[in-house]
Parts: sequence; C-alpha cells; structure tokens
Amino acid sequence: MTQAKISSIAPFFIVKNVPAALSFYRDRLGFEIEFQGPSEDDIFFGIVRRGAVMIFFKDIGVDPVPNYTRDIKQGIARWDAYVYVEDPDALAAEFSSRGVVFFRTLEDSVNDNDGLRGFEVQDVNGYVLFFGRPDR
Repeated sequence: MTQAKISSIAPFFIVKNVPAALSFYRDRLGFEIEFQGPSEDDIFFGIVRRGAVMIFFKDIGVDPVPNYTRDIKQGIARWDAYVYVEDPDALAAEFSSRGVVFFRTLEDSVNDNDGLRGFEVQDVNGYVLFFGRPDR
C-alpha cells in the first residue's frame, strides 16, 4: 500500500487572549490571520498561517502551559513547536527587522549538539517556537 502524503501540522495553543496572540503572530512574525471568531465581538478562537505553517489559538479560561514551565526550567523541553525553515538566517534577519526579541538567537546546535541551526522566539503567551533546520 502506498502511504498518503502528509503536508503539514498545526499546533493548537491555549491562550489567555486570542486577539493579542493573533496580533503578535501577524505583526511580529509575518503570519496572516486566517480566522478569528466566532464573531467580531466574541473572539475566543483564531488561526494564523504563513506558507504551509498554521497555528490554532483558543481561550478556554485557563492559563497557557508552555513546555518550558513543565520541565522545571531545566531547558530540556523548551519548545512548543518546531518550525522547519530552509533559511533560518534570512528569517532571523526578517524577524529582527520587525522588532522580534529572540528567546535564543541564531546559532548552530541549539540544544547541546542537536545538529540544528536556528533560533527561538517566545510568543506573548510564553510558548517557545524553534525556527530552523538540520545543520548542514
């Protein structure tokens, strides 16, 4: 049997304020807002997209629990999402021009010789996203 192709995955983040999350991803990270609602005066769900990458946000009345808060700040499980980027250097430059503050700046072997080149960004809810690729 031939395997069906899987093209992407979308993390689903619990947030405290969906409009604030949408604004951060649009204004700082260059994502487009795909959906916010269910109505203009009741926005508790949203979706952003950039290329094949989508992220879902929902406010369910509880605090976000980013991974780094679960690993007792040891730094061994910081990421809430790994975003593959062919050219992390160019994306880091773009994000810098948008005023993004990096959680960890662009480097090789971000996690103790993990063989990756990239950088980390922490969003307005504390979620940490790694943008990068395997080091060549």
